[in-house]
Amino acid sequence: MSDYAQWLAANDQYLATALADLRARLQRAAGQDTAPATAARSVPVVPMTVAPTMATTETRHTSWLARVFGDHASHAAPPAPSVAPDSQTDQPDPQAAEPSPASVAFDTSPDQAKATSFVPALQLLAQRLGLSDFERDVLLLCIGMELDTRMPALCAQAQHDPTKPWPTFALAFAVLDQPSWDALSPERPLRYWRLLDIHQPGPQPLIGAALSADERIVNFAKGLNYVDDRLMPLLTPLSAAGLPPSQQAVVDRMLDSLRHVPVGEPLPTVQLIGADSTSKQAIAQTVATAFGAQAFRLSASLLPSGIAEQETLVRLWRRESQLMPVALYVDAASIDGADAAASPVRRFFSRVGGLVFVDTREPWNDNATHALSADVTKPTAMEQRTLWQRLLGEGADQHSRQLAGHFDFNLGKIGQIAHTALAATEQKADGLGDALWQGALSRTRPALDQLAQRIEPKATWDDLKLPETEKNLLRQIADQVAQRSTVYDDWGFRERMNRGLSISALFAGESGTGKTMAAEVIANALGLSLYRIDLSAVVSKYIGETEKNLRKLFDAAEEGGAILFFDEADALFGKRSEVKDSHDRYANIEVNYLLQRLESFRGLAILATNMKSALDTAFLRRIRFVVNFPFPGVAEREAIWSSVFPAKAAIGPLDIVRLARLALTGGSIQGIALNAAFLAAKAGAQVTMPLILEAARAEFRKLDKPVNEADFRWLERAGGQS
Repeated sequence: MSDYAQWLAANDQYLATALADLRARLQRAAGQDTAPATAARSVPVVPMTVAPTMATTETRHTSWLARVFGDHASHAAPPAPSVAPDSQTDQPDPQAAEPSPASVAFDTSPDQAKATSFVPALQLLAQRLGLSDFERDVLLLCIGMELDTRMPALCAQAQHDPTKPWPTFALAFAVLDQPSWDALSPERPLRYWRLLDIHQPGPQPLIGAALSADERIVNFAKGLNYVDDRLMPLLTPLSAAGLPPSQQAVVDRMLDSLRHVPVGEPLPTVQLIGADSTSKQAIAQTVATAFGAQAFRLSASLLPSGIAEQETLVRLWRRESQLMPVALYVDAASIDGADAAASPVRRFFSRVGGLVFVDTREPWNDNATHALSADVTKPTAMEQRTLWQRLLGEGADQHSRQLAGHFDFNLGKIGQIAHTALAATEQKADGLGDALWQGALSRTRPALDQLAQRIEPKATWDDLKLPETEKNLLRQIADQVAQRSTVYDDWGFRERMNRGLSISALFAGESGTGKTMAAEVIANALGLSLYRIDLSAVVSKYIGETEKNLRKLFDAAEEGGAILFFDEADALFGKRSEVKDSHDRYANIEVNYLLQRLESFRGLAILATNMKSALDTAFLRRIRFVVNFPFPGVAEREAIWSSVFPAKAAIGPLDIVRLARLALTGGSIQGIALNAAFLAAKAGAQVTMPLILEAARAEFRKLDKPVNEADFRWLERAGGQS
């Protein structure tokens, strides 16, 4: 028989003896002749060996190991106060000195281990929740109703009222030793910890109201310890995971601070600050494990707004932390610190106590809450590369370098992508690189697709008709993005610089000069996703919303290595104005936020504008490349006309040299070619010079450019001479 099975048998024997004593007391109160009764608390302690752990396989209801709250719980401290408190600082501390009854059966404190004596679950509960002997016996009387079918009839007989087959405080005062009126107080443990349910209809006196034991408490006394089923629908258990050195250092600093909290003082709320909730959850569970606890996630959106409902939740959780080694992780990443101060979240944290973590995007400046803050970031680029190499095995150094250089994933996502790619290419000698790359891109698309418009990059370097100077600048941009890992990590630039690591470029020129195509060419060459920023999805009339949207956009793009293309950038990156009212002030705040975020952005950001002079000069200082897209000359226009029609198109004889004399941008030439193709398709003929010139006249009129009919007639006469 296992240690837990031995303890369970001893605990059952304890309950049987205690209930037999209660039955005898009730029979005496009913006037029946019984043997002399002994108090339930005088039931002899049954010696047995103290087991170090609970075998959870013994029963499906037993779901926790015997654990205590680490070093912080090892200090000696007095038992819970005799009067239940009305303030957080006076309430029983979940980190108190008494051993945690998480295993119900086993007290792992040094003194108890030396004594090697059995401690029943009911006694442990009384110790942890501060019950007096009388209160413990009242609770046992109510528990007996669930465990012994003879109890209802005995209760009715003892109260000399067949309509009351249940325990009451009046009955407890009559049959139990050392009765105390303060046991009825809402501040005493029986009512404060919600151990009893009081059924008091209408004007019925409290002392005569029916009492019943809380189901969670009944099961605890029987030796079944699990999280209250009223809490579980709100909670998700966190899982432990290995941490990289940079995150383990955060855990070590946090543990050092928590373990130096004076005994008797409440633990501070731990603020985990940053954008990566997955890493924060792993860190929280690692800290909880060091204290012998299991952490549970609770979404802040599920917190009740009503004071009464929230107080019930607080007390149930605090009771749970007395009965089990648990920690709470509140996910409030979507709540602003300013909003939290005025929301139910603030009151919840001021009341809940215990080991509590809060997931926030930015620090909460709330002096009312004692907090310990820690910045949590994703693993460093070198740590990510190391993990990629370890998962992919030998010969994958190039894949690891590229993936870590372009993407910013946490450990869990790296593991998922690597295992999926390895499984997909298990039977193939090659293709691992493509599988990894596509897997990484697909993991980041959902978040970005909600915030920006994805552009499928199709253009190549050959499609770009620019002077060599501008083309060389574009190639430099692509090369820097490709070689980021080598320069920043292998050569140590990241260690020496905490800003200015972003790669940003400004594409300036008239509409139609090739700015969007150039962005496509770079994205295509690098194999990265290209997203055009939709201003309607980003800019909001509500104060602060634009910054939130931009933050989400930059964070998602940074993780997925996406290229952000800000078309018509002057709308977002315009000059700051003189502050005349609150609207000007908040508009300037948006620009300031963009300045800071653009500088810290890990990926490539491309700003396109045909109004370079409208941009704030502070942006120009932070932009690494400025590429001017000139109006195409005759040579560039000739190259554009030569390649504008697909090979499958039905094209007649064209005079490319003479068409190049039309002063048009590449975008206009593309539009003319497409319109001419539709005209030809409608006529069932080839694309000829007259059709192109007809489309060109329409383009000139659209652009409000003068149409010189003499030039067009000359071109028409020469149209057949290619």
